[in-house]
Amino acid sequence: MQKKIVVFGATGNLGRRITRELLQRGAAVQAIVRPSADPEKTKALEQLGATVQEVDTDRVEALALASAGAHCVVSAVAGLGDVIIDLQKRILDAAVQAGVPRFIPSDFCTDYTDLVPGENRNFDLRREFRSYLDRTPVQASSVFNGAFADILQYNTPILNLKEKSIGYWGDKADWKLDFTTMDDTAAFTAEVALDAEAPRNLPIASFQVSPNDLWQAVKQLTHQEFRIHQLSSLDDFAQFIKKQRADYPAGEQELYAKWQQGQYMYSMFTTQHTQLANDRYKNLTWTTSLDFIKSFVH
Repeated sequence: MQKKIVVFGATGNLGRRITRELLQRGAAVQAIVRPSADPEKTKALEQLGATVQEVDTDRVEALALASAGAHCVVSAVAGLGDVIIDLQKRILDAAVQAGVPRFIPSDFCTDYTDLVPGENRNFDLRREFRSYLDRTPVQASSVFNGAFADILQYNTPILNLKEKSIGYWGDKADWKLDFTTMDDTAAFTAEVALDAEAPRNLPIASFQVSPNDLWQAVKQLTHQEFRIHQLSSLDDFAQFIKKQRADYPAGEQELYAKWQQGQYMYSMFTTQHTQLANDRYKNLTWTTSLDFIKSFVH
């Protein structure tokens, strides 16, 4: 029997990929979009084979009608508290009302469950929603993909192609960082959505590389030796982020304020995915670090 999967956030970069992967696996995908959604993006979803339904996302009753008969609801929404907490609560309440058995929240990030509350604003929003989710009868599964590998292309302090430098905090030159490509995350999420036995937490990584590993990969690909250096101690980095946040209160209304970007970097050097769920689905092929770096480093 074909499984119906309802996807929220399907017009987004990750949501569209999840929709595509579900359709390739034979699922019937219903993409829920706001009436104000970009027509080009909704048309692209329809061309993939999804059923697109415009719904007033402020009304739980309308969301429940749209979710009726679903095997799983996948949330790939992105935003601040009004989205990650408020909107997801309405989506979840609707799923419960419609009798949907399973739910995948928008936890596409590092596994924050063992991190200290207050160290990452966006993780705190997800932690608050998780507490609400775990009080419902729905069977939830969170996909923790670490950092999206795409950030390696954006000249961050970890890998800066313009400055030919690789940076790290503390004594973490050999610290393994968790990276997953969007395509790998989407493929794994599609498998989870169709897997009635999927557990609560699923940490994954396309590859795990240290700053020293990155240095070696870049040297192999470019025959250049980038400067590798300690940026500061982790304690100094944490204090810098706190001051940066205090000095820029407007950033509380920005999804990726400069200090929030720093909080993500800090988390990457303070937690790791030690038990990966990569082998749960044998049909998946994971992108290697060298193949990914090769796609943008020449």
